[in-house]
Amino acid sequence: KLKDDQRHGANIVARACEAPLLHIAQNAGLEAKVVVEKVREGKGTYGYDARKDRYGDMTDWGIIDPMKVVRVALENAASVSGLLLTTECAVFDAPQPEAPAPGGDMGGMGGMGGMGGMGGMGGMGGFGM
Repeated sequence: KLKDDQRHGANIVARACEAPLLHIAQNAGLEAKVVVEKVREGKGTYGYDARKDRYGDMTDWGIIDPMKVVRVALENAASVSGLLLTTECAVFDAPQPEAPAPGGDMGGMGGMGGMGGMGGMGGMGGFGM
């Protein structure tokens, strides 16, 4: 019999295992929760084949997950979960404030050149200064 925290963890893993089937059923345009419930009622390798829209024994149809891939994924997930649960503290780099963006120039606002008698504002030539 599982303790409360163990039961909670087992429920999390069970929901995570159902997630791919939920997405497959949704992508097939089906009521995902109905598909999951039908698969839950089955025994062993019973499942849903979205390509052919049928329920049955997945192994008989040659639809299988490589066991090593599934096992390693679950082992890694458990390892990371355990690490997070037993970590007492973590050290992070403090985020550095971003430097303000440099001001843009006033493109298209050229000098005063072309105005009669001002000579482009260079020392206000033209006025005898």
